[in-house]
Amino acid sequence: MAELTPTQRTWKIFKRNKFAVAGMLFIIVTIIIAILGYLIMPDSTPSANNQTIQLSIKKPGAKFMMLRLIKPEHVDTVDFFTKMLFGQPAFYRDIPITGYRILKDSVQVNEYIGYEDKPEKKTYKLPAAVLAKGPPAFIAHKTFLLGTDVYGRDMLSRLILGARISLSVGLMAVIISLLIGVTIGAIAGYFGGWVDAALSWLMNILWALPALLLVIAISFALGKGLWQIFIAVGLSMWVEVARLVRGQVLSIKQTEYIEAARSLGYTNMRIIRRHILPNIAGPILVMASSNFASAILLEAGLSFLGFGAQPPMPTWGSMIKEHYGYIIMDSAFLSIIPGLAIMLIVYAFNLVTVGLRDVFDIKSQSTRI
Repeated sequence: MAELTPTQRTWKIFKRNKFAVAGMLFIIVTIIIAILGYLIMPDSTPSANNQTIQLSIKKPGAKFMMLRLIKPEHVDTVDFFTKMLFGQPAFYRDIPITGYRILKDSVQVNEYIGYEDKPEKKTYKLPAAVLAKGPPAFIAHKTFLLGTDVYGRDMLSRLILGARISLSVGLMAVIISLLIGVTIGAIAGYFGGWVDAALSWLMNILWALPALLLVIAISFALGKGLWQIFIAVGLSMWVEVARLVRGQVLSIKQTEYIEAARSLGYTNMRIIRRHILPNIAGPILVMASSNFASAILLEAGLSFLGFGAQPPMPTWGSMIKEHYGYIIMDSAFLSIIPGLAIMLIVYAFNLVTVGLRDVFDIKSQSTRI
């Protein structure tokens, strides 16, 4: 039987952990949903910010009839990729109604005001071409699967868009932390001496600071916004990576094959890049997965405190911030839904981290293969 390649052997061990595989599948599905974004959201307007105040705080599964009026201003139709990334401005103004009656050149509706208020009769004049097409042209039926928020916005749409924000923050933060942490850790561990002492001193100073406080301090310096959060979270997480890489490099730089590379006259950068880093990729991958979950939690905390992406851009943390007061009322779902989303995605990354840790554990490999 042919010998397994390292990749095949890694996957063989990883897939034995059913929880880790389930976590990975959940992450993949979440990533696909986040990438598609506006293409699958019920509300595809930019930032899912289509507000209908009359529909404020409606329960999951609520259904409403809507009168669709063409907006007086011109709205351009965007292309496929622009819609997927930034959304499509609404062509219509939606008005919730409980009933309607078609007149000669207009439509009379019972406009929905609220559960406790009597519908208000109003008449809207419609173009003859729209009336000729019948009710499907100006009447729509909407179902809010996860209800609406305090501003009457679709919760499902904002939850999907929030997944895109959380995953993008996690990805960018991990990339930044890996670039800085791997570089500094490898230099400190390989060269040693005063270089190691100076860089270790810097790492220990930053290690002593709580991550959330450090991120808040960096956010104060950079300002509020999404790109600022990318940088702030990434700069707060590189120390863990650097300490791990330093320790791994210290343990591997005295091995025979590294000594052989030195005797062949290879440069220090080539030895680090071609011979050391590929052999410590496993622990780095485990740390990256763990940091991904930590970055999502940090972003949610910052958004809850008001330092994250600014309204109307939805994030899971800001959704909790806007509605946490409703937990003690009859609308706890407004905070529970984004809270569950944070919990599930972080738990999924933790499961994958545990699976990767088992894969790259040399002792467990020797007993499983």
